[in-house]
Amino acid sequence: MNGDVDSPTARALLALELIQGNPGISADRLGERLGVSERAARRYVSILRDAGIPIESSRGPYGGYRMGRGVRLPPLTFTATEVLALVMAVLDGHHDAGDPTAPVGSAVGKIMRALPESVAAQAEAVRRSAAAAPDLGAARPDPGTTSALVQAISQQRQVRLEYRSESGSQWVAEVDPWAVVVRHGRWYLLCHSHRADAQRAYRIDRILAVGPLDVSFTPPADLDPVAVLEEHLAIGWEYEVEVVFDAPIAAVRSWIPRALGRLEEAGERATRLVGSTSDPTWYAAQLSEPPMAFRVVRGAELSEACRAIGQRLLDAAR
Repeated sequence: MNGDVDSPTARALLALELIQGNPGISADRLGERLGVSERAARRYVSILRDAGIPIESSRGPYGGYRMGRGVRLPPLTFTATEVLALVMAVLDGHHDAGDPTAPVGSAVGKIMRALPESVAAQAEAVRRSAAAAPDLGAARPDPGTTSALVQAISQQRQVRLEYRSESGSQWVAEVDPWAVVVRHGRWYLLCHSHRADAQRAYRIDRILAVGPLDVSFTPPADLDPVAVLEEHLAIGWEYEVEVVFDAPIAAVRSWIPRALGRLEEAGERATRLVGSTSDPTWYAAQLSEPPMAFRVVRGAELSEACRAIGQRLLDAAR
């Protein structure tokens, strides 16, 4: 070994690297890699633990050392809101990372300061020069609100929400928070509302306040949050619709998202779509995409929207 690695500090850091890269490494194997005895290897592990680095160990023929959670990076201290804001940035393309006073900017800044200068310089150049086109349909919620909801979900605790609807009306509801779901840049809380005694999906950016309650709940077994949200978004709108496709359900399912409604067999080679919408023109445009014939069975507004789109296409072909 060279002089640098011969120092106790360097050996302790090398031990940390070996444990990170080889989960379950035994004390004798660690000693071999460090060029020291098994007893000395255990001493370096003790040094790391004394420094506050959580190294777990297990006994037995398959036992060894492995890292505790959260120490892949150099020691950093994040708030829960900063961590969640960073995750949110990755999930929905949030690009407000240049403001050091915002949770995302603060978290990214800590990472930048911990990186080697050569790496940080490249990352900082990209951070400052890259410009992303804004997603006009995205609605990013407050990270503190989302953090409180995620904590309540993990602890299976009810919360009291203050909510403002799209129309501007406000109300307070006590809910069992089941899951947070991200869909097309929008964040939803899937929950059971005790106020409505029914399943609900609330836009998190419209939640004005959230407070934990000392009441536990049990979420539904085998819950598929994404599927449930998609189905929920297809019902309860102003215009009810029913459409029949001249194709088997397997062929239709690959074209029709759950948010449009429920698919069911309507004969050997036909499929019925039942749903609702607040925008018949948008709904008609979605129905025009599948390469199969269909007819509107119920929904006068949807029928009129389909006629208008069809006439416009015919006029364009003249």
